[in-house]
Amino acid sequence: MRSVQRTRIDADLLRDVSLVCTAGGIVGVSFGAIAVAGGLPVWVPVVMSLLVYAGSAQFSAVGVLLAGGGPLAAAATGLLLNTRTAAFSLAVAEHIGSGRLARLVGAHLVTDETVAFTLAQTDPARRRAAFWVSGLGMFAVWNVGVLAGALAGSALGDTARYGLDAAFPAVLAALVLPALREDAGIRRAALPGAALALAVTPVVPAGVPVLVALAGLVLYRRGRRSA
Repeated sequence: MRSVQRTRIDADLLRDVSLVCTAGGIVGVSFGAIAVAGGLPVWVPVVMSLLVYAGSAQFSAVGVLLAGGGPLAAAATGLLLNTRTAAFSLAVAEHIGSGRLARLVGAHLVTDETVAFTLAQTDPARRRAAFWVSGLGMFAVWNVGVLAGALAGSALGDTARYGLDAAFPAVLAALVLPALREDAGIRRAALPGAALALAVTPVVPAGVPVLVALAGLVLYRRGRRSA
């Protein structure tokens, strides 16, 4: 019975990871195509995806470059958006591992999706498996997707008309909902954070509302300490 249950759990985990990876690959194709169609050489989105590996930061940095901004402005934009991963890392640090190599590689794999997927699990062993399976899977699929999109270039036309960018938010919401249902502490942190993000959206640049929403983590950390 125990082995059957373990097989079922592993199958569920792989199924969910496959959905996330599929969404990541689709958006990766969009990113690669947008970058090259805008005039950047193929190697730019490919190398950026390998070394930076942060979807929103990459889109923002490329947007700055295509709008005529310099490399420093693009890098600053990407760094600003990526500051949220510092807080995300605190949430999953105990599930990455204790070895130096594991922490180095794991830090590179921390994204919105891997963190949401990890925290949606119900026990430490499953959380660690979810982090590494989703993290390595998404890194591979994202980079393959970016390469495919970059090689396709302008042949795909206007990628916005396909609604490719909607794939990531939809899958991410599906992963986050179970944690919101099961953990009152997460709800107490997420709701104020979401309210703050919505409030500032009309008056701040794109990407900043995500950073503002991190204020909810303060409530989550306090709730964990008091528990």
